[in-house]
Order: sequence, then C-alpha cells, then structure tokens
Amino acid sequence: MNKLKAAFSVRPVRIAGTGSFVPDRVLTNTDLEKIVDTSDEWIVTRTGIRERRIAPREMAASDLAFPAAEKALEDAGITPKDLDGIIVATVTPDQVFPSTGCLLQARLGAPQAWAFDVSAACSGFLYSLSVARALVASCAADNVLVVGSELLSRLTNWTDRTTCILLADGAGAAVLRPGNEEHQIIELELGADGTYGSLIEMPAGGSRMPASEDTVRQRLHTVHMKGNEVYKMGVRGMADVCVKVLDKAGYVPDDIDLFVPHQANLRIIEATAKRLDVPAEKVFTNIHKYGNTSAASVPLALDEARRTGRLHSGDLVLMVVFGGGLTWGAALVRW
Repeated sequence: MNKLKAAFSVRPVRIAGTGSFVPDRVLTNTDLEKIVDTSDEWIVTRTGIRERRIAPREMAASDLAFPAAEKALEDAGITPKDLDGIIVATVTPDQVFPSTGCLLQARLGAPQAWAFDVSAACSGFLYSLSVARALVASCAADNVLVVGSELLSRLTNWTDRTTCILLADGAGAAVLRPGNEEHQIIELELGADGTYGSLIEMPAGGSRMPASEDTVRQRLHTVHMKGNEVYKMGVRGMADVCVKVLDKAGYVPDDIDLFVPHQANLRIIEATAKRLDVPAEKVFTNIHKYGNTSAASVPLALDEARRTGRLHSGDLVLMVVFGGGLTWGAALVRW
C-alpha cells in the first residue's frame, strides 16, 4: 500500500475549476404537504430542507452533468479537447450501459478522453476525485473531469414521508489538473463497510432481483433507508474520517477555513461539526435549497461556495461524505 501511494505522489494535483447545475422546477415543503402526511415545520425541524429541485421527465443524468461540466471546463480555462478522462459519479445513470461518462464524453465532444462511471452513492464524488487525483499525480493524465450527477427523484417512493422529503436532483463538476505546493489536494481518505449495506439500498433492478411486475408493485426500485441507524453512523463516520485525514496531513480542525460536508440532513451536518469543534460560520450548507443530491451534493456546494465568495485562494477546505455501501470519505484541499 505504501509503495502504491508513493507511485501516485509524483506531482501535486489541484481542483482547477468547478461548475454546477440544478433543474428549474422547485418542489417546496408546502408542495409535499399535498402528497404525503407531513408539514413544513416537521421537515425543516428534522432535516433543515425547505425546498429541492426536481428534473423534468425527459431529463437524465447526462443532461444534468453536461451544463455542470461545461461550467467547470470554462472555469478551469480548458476545452473538452484538452481532457484526458471523464469520471461520472452516479447511482442514477441514464441507463445500465453505456456509462453516463461515455454519454457525456460524446456530448461534450471529447473523443480522445476515456470515460467511466463510479457507483458509491453519496460518497461518489470523493471516490471519483481520489481516482482522478491518482491518475493526474502519477502523470497518467493531465486533465480529468469529475462529475457528480443524480436524479434521486427517479428512485423516490413518494408515499414514504421519511425519504421523499430528502431526495432531489442536481449535478456538480470539478476539473483536476497538475497543481503546486500552494494549491493542491493535500490528503484524501476513503472507507467502506459492506456489512451495513442494507441500511441504505434500492433492493431491485440488479442481477439479484431483476425488474418484474412484483418488484414494481412492492416499490423495490426506490430508496429504502433505516434513518435512525444511518444518522448515528453518519455522524460518527464523517467525524472519524475527518480527524483521520487531518491527522495524516498534520492539521487540526481549527486550521480549517471552510468545511463542506455532504448535504444529507442539517442535523447530521451540525452534529458532525460539533464533534470536530468547527464553528458554524465555517460550515457551508445549501441543503435548505437543494436537499440531498447524493454524489452531486459536495461538488454543487463547493461550486456555490466559490461563486458566492465563501471560498478564496489559499483557503484550507475540508470536504466529507457518507453514503450507501456504506461508504465514506474526506478530502483536505488547499484552494
């Protein structure tokens, strides 16, 4: 493992550009009151979410990924022709195959770039970022586009008030290029524990349980989540991986300028920040506007933080994710 890490440490890697995109349609808590037994107060108190974006029926993951990718490329100052690779993090691909990465490659006009998808649920963006970073660091690539794109509304059981209030659609993108000591991804840590996979899952639709009249009737093609268990493991898992990545890099929580956590639930975000002793003014949240967009969550938040003046050159940024698998990860970046 140490030899492998050393091989991937040839040169620093930076996030050179970001972009994001959300659908126009806004679904408010008041709208949800007409669908399930819930209320705006109940949702806000338990999740911090006030509204979320829902894509129209004709849109797919690549349709959300495309404008986010274009913005990230423009921000990085490169064109699709400059790309060596494209990685799309998603659990809601356009179709099983070809990959959404390949569909995005064709639409961008980057035939020279390899492309594939990564499936790690809400942790997908940092999992993809780790792959892209390794490739750029080892000189196997110079420019890699990483996109988190999700349409969780397509996996939502709209009769289940515990999950339908959370899930939403959106996309976020980042371009990775060679960096330097002043601007780079300093450290990245990933983890997983498949023994807890049943806590967040979509039971049907794979080779274990192919689509049938029965699976559709039982709503087995929608998200099933054991919320209380996920909450406890999410807070502990995100706090622990943050401490681990900070320790590896030689920093402490007080050194952080901006904390960008997965936007799953405001209570989880606040509890994680409290465990780390990160003050509220350093925590970036946009969950009230966008809900849980899974793999799109962190890159969407990162892009908004940058474009609204919350993120500045030289800032020390800590990103953390937690999702189905179970999977988790954290990245420390000098912006």
